[in-house]
Amino acid sequence: MTLPSSVLVLGLARSGQAAAQALRERGVEVVGVDRRQGDDRDPGLLEGVGLLVKSPGVPSSHPLVREARKQGIPVWSEVELGYRLLEGVSLVGVTGTNGKTTTVELLGEMFRAAGREVAVAGNVGRPLTGVEQAEWVVCELSSFQLEDVHELRCAVAVLLNLEPDHLDRHGSFQAYRAAKLRLFARQSPEDVAVLPRDFGPVPGRARRVEFSADDPLPAEPALPGRHNRENAAAAVAAARAAGIPEQAIAAALRSFPGVSHRLELVAEVGGVRYVNDSKATNVAAARRALSAYGAPLHVIMGGSLKGESFAPLASALAESSARAVYLIGEAADELEQALAPSGVPLRRCGDLASALRAASRQARPGEVVLLSPACASYDQFRDFEERGEEFRRLVENLKA
Repeated sequence: MTLPSSVLVLGLARSGQAAAQALRERGVEVVGVDRRQGDDRDPGLLEGVGLLVKSPGVPSSHPLVREARKQGIPVWSEVELGYRLLEGVSLVGVTGTNGKTTTVELLGEMFRAAGREVAVAGNVGRPLTGVEQAEWVVCELSSFQLEDVHELRCAVAVLLNLEPDHLDRHGSFQAYRAAKLRLFARQSPEDVAVLPRDFGPVPGRARRVEFSADDPLPAEPALPGRHNRENAAAAVAAARAAGIPEQAIAAALRSFPGVSHRLELVAEVGGVRYVNDSKATNVAAARRALSAYGAPLHVIMGGSLKGESFAPLASALAESSARAVYLIGEAADELEQALAPSGVPLRRCGDLASALRAASRQARPGEVVLLSPACASYDQFRDFEERGEEFRRLVENLKA
């Protein structure tokens, strides 16, 4: 592909750095801009630039993005650039509100079990612009990454589920939904769209394949919870669409251990299981976690707010085996008010360490202490990974 001689990369976290490196390797002059450098709002930075590539964390409302569009400078997401650089690759794209990383990693296992050359990339960790040429790429795609794709086309596109999330960024569920469904817009009749059973129409012209948690599978997944069986059903449908043999699909389902921070069993201490579900950064994910266990639960919830209503959590709590909820972070007030109708005891703890101490004192052998926050982490942690690592460290201290 032909690239402009000068490109502005806006946002220099992991994906922005990968994009800048990929462009420089192709002889492009890169103007790297990041808010941490305090130079991300000067319109003069766009002088002579033929393209703006933005990292997922940069909203479309950013002044430089608005100014670029005003001047007629194309705006691409990092994954759009990555897709165009990987000419001839077969792409499996996975989006949805919850379950993306688990499904993408499981799909990677299925491809490897079949002896296929595959790279796993996107929001899962390795940026798409950091992938060298491969036969297949399985790519996790968030709504932030899909905002500014234009030519990205998936041989297999997967939507796992769609529930309110990131409303603080998108402004409305309709805008969030529209960003997600851009994944399907450029698919042709030779491509496959994998969708939840009875999901409404999506853009594009792909052949439609539906899935549900009740589908027969070639093997039962090792992961707990109905939601993980649903993720597995989506992965099976996508793998079949990509031509992966049933034997390889079954082998991956049996062996795949799951992903850190997603219903991750950290340890059992004194007969109590401690489970790290720090990636449950929204209500839908926390509801799935509550339904995954029959044992009595001591649930740690809270963190930073995302503009989402917590009301649906109250009924999920009432129907679950939760014995108590331990509230932390800036969302504690709203959570306490929303969850009071559940009848489950609520205890305000302030921070994660205090909540874990309180929960471990109350939990009895055979019960579960579950970190499933239903909130983002930015009030007290850098990201959900740091929150999950801190939970793991605190649990290890209990063992000691």
